[in-house]
Amino acid sequence: MPLTPRISPSILASDFAHLATELERIESADWAHVDVMDNHFVPNLTLGLPVVESLARVSPVPLDCHLMIEDPDRWAAGYAEAGAGSVTFHVEAAQDPVATARSIRAAGARAALAIKPDTPFAPYEDLLDEVDMVLVMTVEPGFGGQSFMDDQLAKVSAVREAVRGRGSEIWVQVDGGVSADTIGRCVEAGADVFVAGSAVYGADDVPAAIADLRDRARSHLCG
Repeated sequence: MPLTPRISPSILASDFAHLATELERIESADWAHVDVMDNHFVPNLTLGLPVVESLARVSPVPLDCHLMIEDPDRWAAGYAEAGAGSVTFHVEAAQDPVATARSIRAAGARAALAIKPDTPFAPYEDLLDEVDMVLVMTVEPGFGGQSFMDDQLAKVSAVREAVRGRGSEIWVQVDGGVSADTIGRCVEAGADVFVAGSAVYGADDVPAAIADLRDRARSHLCG
């Protein structure tokens, strides 16, 4: 089955003083990527459940919540209940990833598993039956604006091959340093969901930046 590129701008790169307006600027995107950080799992603090609940009420696109938090087993389903369309938790932080993924799905959202750059994918391949997406981090999680890590593309390819081998329709997402210069390599490795922060919100014309990323992804899918 041919892949469909999906663009998910990260509001981490937006103006937090005007989040509703910033979400309107990306209405042509497929998702809005919301980074939830607790200053424990990663050394940064962003936003939590009350803000996500408010964003879900006004966002023109579904929210893709990336939980960079300790104890996602306890909190993940709450983000689905708050209105997120997809909830991603880190395998490094989950004590019971199967139960956590099932709780997210039971609450009505897509469940996704995230893997940090130093974490191998192979030990977690059996979790594919429980999730709708795998996020391969192409930077160290915690801060936006970092340089893309090309050495993670082999992991993206490994995830895509595992997904194909199961005949499933699991999405493969990349997050970190995704731009007009790197998105083609991500597509060729097997990604189909692209988180882009500064490449979108740092552009003079945000809708044009989204369209350009989508066009570049499609061109590599067809190439």
